[in-house]
Amino acid sequence: MADDHPHHADDHTHDERWKHDGVRVIKGDRLDPNTAQTPGMFRQAAINHARVGAQKIWAGTVTIEPNAKTGVHHHGALESVIYVVRGRARMRWGERLEYVAEAEAGDFIFVPPYVPHQEINADPDQPLDCVLVRSDNEAVVVNITDVEPVEKPEAVYWVDPIHRPPE
Repeated sequence: MADDHPHHADDHTHDERWKHDGVRVIKGDRLDPNTAQTPGMFRQAAINHARVGAQKIWAGTVTIEPNAKTGVHHHGALESVIYVVRGRARMRWGERLEYVAEAEAGDFIFVPPYVPHQEINADPDQPLDCVLVRSDNEAVVVNITDVEPVEKPEAVYWVDPIHRPPE
């Protein structure tokens, strides 16, 4: 019987690779804390290039302590999705952070590219737990220091070489 589907040498290698490197399950207790950290927030990567070879997406978790806030920033061309697992999130955005919205457990937040924003745990007593997904592996964070935020951050500075504190 003739083979109707010609195979190339690469096809076999590709076919075999997906069998072993196809779907990945990342256990919740195996997340990677080796990611940008901010005082009052704890981020962990689940899906990125280093862990699973992801080319176009980053996903992980963030726990934000009560009353913690980021400084004003945006993520360049990246799109971000935040899913609130527990707690109450407040997002401020706009040129003067003049817009505000809150989300609670079960809600999704979408942050478009280049939108200046500030992430806030709106609960003074409980941590905020979220799942975060970004449209690329790049750790793009552009701090904006010339905006007077409506809610001032609590001396929140990025602590890795990519995110330097203001001078």
